[in-house]
Order: sequence, then structure tokens, then C-alpha cells
Amino acid sequence: MARLPDEIDVAVIGGGAAGIAAARTLIAAGRSALILEAADRPGGRAWTVEIAGMPLDLGCGWLHSAERNPMVGVAGALGFAVDRSPSAWRAQYRALGFSKAEQQDAAAAFEAFTQRLRDDPPRSDRAADALLPGCRWNGWLEAVSSFINGAGLGQVSVADYLAYDEAASETNWRLPRGYGALVGAAARGLPIALGARVTAVDHRGPLLRLVTAGGTIAARAAIVAVPSGVLARGDIAFAPALDGWLDAASQLPLGLADKLFLHLAGPEEIAPDSHLIGSPDRADTGSYYLRPFGRPVIECFFGGACAAALEQAGEAAALAFAQDELAALLGSGIRRRLSPLAASAWARHPTIAGSYSHALPGHAEARARLRAPAADGRIRFAGEACSAQDFSTAHGAWASGIAAAGALLEGLPG
Repeated sequence: MARLPDEIDVAVIGGGAAGIAAARTLIAAGRSALILEAADRPGGRAWTVEIAGMPLDLGCGWLHSAERNPMVGVAGALGFAVDRSPSAWRAQYRALGFSKAEQQDAAAAFEAFTQRLRDDPPRSDRAADALLPGCRWNGWLEAVSSFINGAGLGQVSVADYLAYDEAASETNWRLPRGYGALVGAAARGLPIALGARVTAVDHRGPLLRLVTAGGTIAARAAIVAVPSGVLARGDIAFAPALDGWLDAASQLPLGLADKLFLHLAGPEEIAPDSHLIGSPDRADTGSYYLRPFGRPVIECFFGGACAAALEQAGEAAALAFAQDELAALLGSGIRRRLSPLAASAWARHPTIAGSYSHALPGHAEARARLRAPAADGRIRFAGEACSAQDFSTAHGAWASGIAAAGALLEGLPG
């Protein structure tokens, strides 16, 4: 790591989408800024790896609510093509193991569940309390929650879920070169120190003092753009303590969504850009995107408790789980045609510790508390957990970084 400057206008703690957007905003306004990133790469939960010439997104991969997603404009400015073809999530490939009638019934159950959340939300604010006892599709609804929230419905605030659902659209686009590649490209040219884990922020004096792995740096202000789970476990010590903000972070835990990419030999017989749910009757099942962009790949997606169990068991267990579910649908011969390419394990990632945030029941207001100004306005928090309606997305993180930087710029003299 290069020597850190002694003093800076704004220190940006965390080099994910929020931190990158904040630094770009500050520098465009003529302020000195430095991103302090604990990992050895920028991007955070946006991470593209290239294997056999194929960009594979281990983290975020879809431009959600694409017609209003600011990352679409960023992609255009940086020369990244955007694939606007519709996703295949809502259709089961060849209706395998999930007939068209069952798909319609499951979709109707999901719509009815969501309508109950809107019209008659449980007083507990606990989404699971809106499930109908004995409904055949309760396992399906739990599986959908594990993919959307990274957690089961018992851990999800109704008010928080509806804030996202009411703002989101069904328009979801992709980036053939990778979402992580786009976020990384947006960081090029920015002042960034990698491997610079911040362990303490002292805001008692006229300047903030940040203790890092590479030394101490003084700053007039700071934007803290690290995942809520990292904040909640106390990786950064604040003096004086910022208990209210850290308590808010603890009410916004990170759910878990992991991916496993499999190479598919002899892919021609399977239609490109198609989709399978492993078992629609169970909460612990996978979502399988078949041949994305026509590539010889299956993208396996696991969420919630299923993802946690597979991550704990190891990559071989995740491979066996995916092979079993795919073989049950596509025939046993598919097993020998599948081989692992790459896998994520976000809960075990030391500087991230999960995938994306959800508010616990009764704590939807924690997002507003987390993004409130701290230390006389000199410290702002950013990241997807701070977004009022676009949490769990890279574009929500990006917008929060711009907002935090804008708020600081209003208060910084000169």
C-alpha cells in the first residue's frame, strides 16, 4: 500500500458502489477525497471474475428497475453495452417439475400474499405472519423471499419489504461485460488505497482521525460506506461512540445469496437464457439460470437458510445440491456434463459478511436512522442499507453515495 496523505477533505471508507459514487461526486466538486478500501480490489459486492473468456458476476448481476436505474447511464458513459432482453425468471423451462397450471397457482399465491401485506399487514410487522396456514405454496413463498431478501419471511419487516416492492419495476436488464466490471471501471482514476482497513474513527477534535492498516489520516469529514453487518459487528470503533447508528445497522442485517457457476458441456440442446426452479414445493431450493447470454454456463443461485447451509458445508456440497436438483429435472445424464467454474461465499467474506440488507420486523425506520448525519454532520453513512426504497441493489448503494457526498458538500466550508 502506498503512503497515505496526512490530511484530506473527505475520507471515504469503503470502495464499493456507494464509496465510488461518493468519491466521484466529491472530486467533481473540487474536493480532495480518498477511498480507503479494506480488500485488495474495489467494487465490494459488485465482483466480476473472467473465466474461459466469460465474465461471471459473483455479486450483483441485474440492472433492476432499469428504466430509472442510474447505472444504465453510467454504463453508457463508460462504453458498456446493456442487454435489454427480458429475464426468464417467471417461466419454468419446458415446465419441468412445475406445470404451467402450478406456475399460475404459485404466482397467484404470491400476488395474494403481497396483497395481504398491503391491505391487512400483520401487527407484528413480520412478513411470515401473513402466510396462510396449510397453503401448498408457503414453501415457494419462503424460497422467493430467500432470493429477494436473502432471508426467510420470519426475519423480514413488512413495511420495509413494501417500500422496495412499491418502488420497483419489472424491468431488469443485464451487462454482458459484468456488473462488477462496470463498478470497477467507474473507480478508475479515483484516489483509492487498497488493503487500507479502517479500524477507528476519532471525531473528538476539529479534524477526524482515521486509524488504518497503513497509518493514521486526518480528514475534515468522512463517508462510511461499508456493509451494515460490518458496522454492526464493530469492525470500526468510533470515539465518541455512535451507538444509535450502530444499533440501526444491527436492525438491518445482511441476508445471504450465493452463486455457483457451472460449465455445461454440450449445451446446444438447452435453450439459452431459460430458467428453472429446483423444487417449487420447498424453501430450500435453487434458482438456475440456464445458458445466460448463450454461454455454456448454468448460474446457480441460492438464498437464505439454504445458502447459509451450503456455504457452511462447502463448495462440493453446493455442487452436489445443484447436480441433484438439475438431474431431477433434466435427467441424470446432466451430472457428468456439469463442472464448477466459480462460487461466492459472501457470509465468509471478511470485509463484507453477507449479501444485502433487510430490515428486521418492527425496524423499517432503521434505514433513516443509519443515513442521518453524525458527529455534527461531519460523518455520513452510505450503502444499500441506507436507501429508503432501493436497498439490496447496487444502484441503491450508488445513489446513497451521491446523496451522502452532496450532504457533506453543503456543510464543508471553502
